[in-house]
Amino acid sequence: MTRSPQRITILGATGSIGMSTLDVVGRHPERFQVFALTAQRQADRLFEQCLRFTPRIAVLGDEAAAAGLRTRLAGAGSRTEVLAGERALTEVAAHPDVDAVMAAIVGAAGLQPTLAAARAGKKVLLANKEALVLSGRLFMDAVAASGAVLLPIDSEHNAVFQALPADFGRDPDVRGVRRILLTASGGPFRTAAAADLEAVTPEQACAHPNWVMGRKISVDSATMMNKGLEVIEAHWLFGAPAERIDVVVHPQSVIHSMVEYVDGSVLAQLGNPDMRTPIAHALAWPERIEAGVRPLDLFEIAQLSFERPDFERFPCLALAYQALRAEGAAPAVLNAANEEAVAAFLDRKLGFRRIPEIIAAALERASGLSVDSLEAVLATDARAREIARQEIRNRQ
Repeated sequence: MTRSPQRITILGATGSIGMSTLDVVGRHPERFQVFALTAQRQADRLFEQCLRFTPRIAVLGDEAAAAGLRTRLAGAGSRTEVLAGERALTEVAAHPDVDAVMAAIVGAAGLQPTLAAARAGKKVLLANKEALVLSGRLFMDAVAASGAVLLPIDSEHNAVFQALPADFGRDPDVRGVRRILLTASGGPFRTAAAADLEAVTPEQACAHPNWVMGRKISVDSATMMNKGLEVIEAHWLFGAPAERIDVVVHPQSVIHSMVEYVDGSVLAQLGNPDMRTPIAHALAWPERIEAGVRPLDLFEIAQLSFERPDFERFPCLALAYQALRAEGAAPAVLNAANEEAVAAFLDRKLGFRRIPEIIAAALERASGLSVDSLEAVLATDARAREIARQEIRNRQ
């Protein structure tokens, strides 16, 4: 029996996750059809993607860039419709002709279209961890109400998903789960002396030893805030409290995460560090497809090592646990302050070691904030950014 191709919207098509998704999609044209591609500002790359994958719709961040792309595509004989702005992102995420949405827009900017996809009952491939960090309960309630299928794309959460029973619920006790073990590479500064971190440059922070990622997530990996955000995401995805989520530093990035059960079993998912593996897993779930990933050679790796995380060297990880335990708006404040601090660091307006200081100050100053509705989430995000920018100016 011939199946209809799965129609996909890729939010953030020109980033590393988006390009990896298109690589997998391109290997299986009989299974997947690109409905929409979106980008914030990389019009040249989006133009090339549109020529190859012929989406029905392309979206750019502003109208001027969209007008330029519209002209170029028309000149190339393309029938792709070009739209612009946040409303267009929401439209292509929730469009009735879309089956699955790859949510790969980095940061808080991805929240609204990702939530729209969840509310529309889509198969949501979640690479935007901030959607759950900002609005965990709101987002999970939307998934439950609409019947959406939520599949994690972060390599760690995808590994946990694979190591859990196929019919897992969200109660760890019912599943017999003792702990979720999220692995972390430790980033480029895993063995650096604390004093040496004072002079870290953006170039050094973005030089991840194992993964090829965007600049913002690379800095988050260097501070280990990325792992902290993943702890919060794991809480919402798998129903585990903070005390049942541990971080294990694993420099080889071969074991992507583990689940420990009450009978003493520990199940791990292994593979070469290549995001096409979790992407292919989620695209084809519950089936398996070729992803173009090099097979894992255990003899070449020879050994795997593990370390406890150093919370003093990486205070951002401790701040994330603090925010998760505080509940309410604290994770949203944490995320917003981190995004502002990282942006200032990348612009060379803030030192690397000042990033956790900005986040801690925002968590202390922010009060009376709510994440009970999308409007409240956006207001909390805006207020936390305002506080963070004030703290950044005070340190310049």
